[in-house]
Amino acid sequence: MSTQVKIPAMGESISSGILAAWHVADGDYVHKDQLIYELETDKITSEANATVAGIITLHVAADDAVEIGQIVATIDESARAPADTSPPAPADTSPPAAAATADPPPTTAPLEPAASAAPAIQPTVAQPASSVPTHPLSPAARKVAAETGIDPAHLTGSGKDGRVSKSDILAAADAAPAALEPSRMTAPKQTADSVDPATRETRKKMSPLRAKIAEHLVRATQECALLTTFNEVDMSQIIHLRKQHQDAFVARHGIKLGFMSFFTKAVTQALQIVPAVNARIEGDEIITQHFYDIGVAVGTDKGLMVPIIRNCDQKSFAEIEQDILDYAQAARAGKIQMSDLNGGVFTISNGGIYGSMLSTPIINYPQPAILGLHNITERAVVVECEIVIRPMMYLALSYDHRLIDGQQAVTFLNQIKRAIEAPSRLLFNI
Repeated sequence: MSTQVKIPAMGESISSGILAAWHVADGDYVHKDQLIYELETDKITSEANATVAGIITLHVAADDAVEIGQIVATIDESARAPADTSPPAPADTSPPAAAATADPPPTTAPLEPAASAAPAIQPTVAQPASSVPTHPLSPAARKVAAETGIDPAHLTGSGKDGRVSKSDILAAADAAPAALEPSRMTAPKQTADSVDPATRETRKKMSPLRAKIAEHLVRATQECALLTTFNEVDMSQIIHLRKQHQDAFVARHGIKLGFMSFFTKAVTQALQIVPAVNARIEGDEIITQHFYDIGVAVGTDKGLMVPIIRNCDQKSFAEIEQDILDYAQAARAGKIQMSDLNGGVFTISNGGIYGSMLSTPIINYPQPAILGLHNITERAVVVECEIVIRPMMYLALSYDHRLIDGQQAVTFLNQIKRAIEAPSRLLFNI
């Protein structure tokens, strides 16, 4: 008896996708609930597990386009499991031990007895990584060793405690260049004409998700009158507040208090004060929204996703932080659901976690605006006629100027600035 493996329905707007990867090979014995393939669509990336156990036969190859309902494999349930086959163990998600990430302890390679006519320094071609000097090399010495092919483990260092230095490696290379690899010494220098073009670049079809992101961004820039307004915010009060209450917050809620919950609450409050930003254009109509579902942009190796935090006006800081963490983990694990991405009235994008100093984000159309957060840096600012050092962040509000006037945008951004610089405003909704 054979069971068909079909691409499942994933929402009305999704009709096809790309089978990005098989996690089993043709003819493998698979166990029930074992992960078998990964599917990419223009909205999400999802994984599929075997519904039965048996020998699997693949009908499509990785990177093939597939339709919803298409049969991509069959599983022969009548096949018996090989004697040495057992269900795959769950992936180890625990952090690696410290010893596993540290550099291996250095070992000393014995030096060959030098012949009477041999030079004092014996250059050798670089050996496997197990041959390393007693003392760790400096970055400059490692670079020279890699370039010259000299094995530092066979050198007598002139540095402190016999440490091999960059000059020791250069001297060894100059002393006996003939001892180096002939292929390295005689190989002609490669030019652009002599290199195989296939090794100079890689060509791969754009994933559906990346193609959809590209289409979405181009549409936003073509259909909207985009404008960006900037401001800066002093993060001192929030940083102090987090340090003061972080331990108690973690003990009570089991999650850290981050900056995003403050900004989510500040955006929600600003949307209530400036309702023009909480609207969208449909044809020749302006739709004003009276709910506060805020999108939080999450970067993944598949592309940018924007899960929606629902009803932010009704949620606590802890609930918002938990939602952000859960959605970020699901997005990066490829387990985000379509319902998690639908809707939303406004988006927050935090480029500061990657070190961005300033940018002009593109709105998540048909939303009318997006807030860009950036890196926190200590800068000299003037406070009450005195120059002081404060942790400052640039804010960028990009918006559709067809819908939002400059005065409304500036008021909205200033409201966020006031709420962040005086977090008590968020507690009393003022």
